[in-house]
Amino acid sequence: MLDQFETRALASLRRDPVRQQVEVTSSLLTDSVRDIVPVMMETACVSCHNSHPDSPKRDWKVGDVRGIQEVAITRPIVANIFSLRYLLVYLVLAGASGLAFVVLLWRQATVIAGVNQVLAAKNEFLASISKKISRYLSPQIYEGIFKGHTDVAIHTTRKKLTIFFSDIVDFTGTTQRLQPEEIASLLNEYLTEMSSIALAHGGTIDKFIGDAVLIFFGDPETKGIAQDARACLEMAADMQRRLAALDAKWRRAGIERPLRVRMGINTGFCNVGNFGSAERMDYTVIGAEVNLAARLQSIAEPGSIVMSYETYALVRDIIAAHPLPPLSDPAIGREVVPYAFDYWLDVAGNRNDRRIFSEHMPGLDFYLDHDLLDPETVGRVRSLLENAIAGLEERATK
Repeated sequence: MLDQFETRALASLRRDPVRQQVEVTSSLLTDSVRDIVPVMMETACVSCHNSHPDSPKRDWKVGDVRGIQEVAITRPIVANIFSLRYLLVYLVLAGASGLAFVVLLWRQATVIAGVNQVLAAKNEFLASISKKISRYLSPQIYEGIFKGHTDVAIHTTRKKLTIFFSDIVDFTGTTQRLQPEEIASLLNEYLTEMSSIALAHGGTIDKFIGDAVLIFFGDPETKGIAQDARACLEMAADMQRRLAALDAKWRRAGIERPLRVRMGINTGFCNVGNFGSAERMDYTVIGAEVNLAARLQSIAEPGSIVMSYETYALVRDIIAAHPLPPLSDPAIGREVVPYAFDYWLDVAGNRNDRRIFSEHMPGLDFYLDHDLLDPETVGRVRSLLENAIAGLEERATK
């Protein structure tokens, strides 16, 4: 029995035998496609069918429609949906995994940010502590430790160094009229100025012993024995010049007696490195040559520099100095000829130093640095000095 589509298709084929009939239907659960194609009579088919005893028709002609060929395809939507469930499950799982991964990354980023914040705070704290600790060490030693060049262990080496020792003459008597706060301020300013000069010349500040200063050249860095000795002498001369300027400043601030400093310099072999215990060490220099530097300082005139012959021999081409009476001290173990520094020499051997005159006493407050005078003020200073000398001569004749 033919359905409606087949009936319509058959009627249409009768009108137009060569036309293909297609029907597409859809429902909630399935999609269907039906294709009806006519079966046409060929020459061989006509003679066979017209003569066959069972043929219902004996007048077939070529081109007549003998029947129809139908192809029907039904696609169940429900099955297709269920065929996607694995894909849907995969997509859901992939999305959930991606979301979990994003959440994990966010949590890790949060944890890392917190750790970085803690590390930044600790680094800032360590940098602050490091900066505070550096105040207790010479910059060269501090830098060597934090860069890994200097091992923090009890270890010493023997090197030829140039040792500098200075001391303020009668510091207690000079400051006895000052209050403790004023003494501390004066001493701290003095040590600050001297330290700046020492570091500018490459000296390693060993220690402050009250108002005394111990500095050495040649460790942990050296420019050569002769150059180290020269740098030390240049440092000492700059210190004396700076001290003369500070004395003028302190006089104006009401300090009656100026600070006068004796300085001693010696060159020789010393033991330098970490001395002490595993709990407490001190990077310092020891030996008889250090004692000699202190001894040379003790015989220097206030405001002058005295050096050993070993140091003088290394710098004799650039300075003028005169010998002092020999020293003989059992602690030194040999006789030493000290030399008092006079002035610098140029390449031709002529005097070439900065001359500073500084003197303070009742009725006199005098400070003169030639190199700080410009050409316009030289005449004025000369006139002032000439008038001062004339006044002194006039007073002397009375």
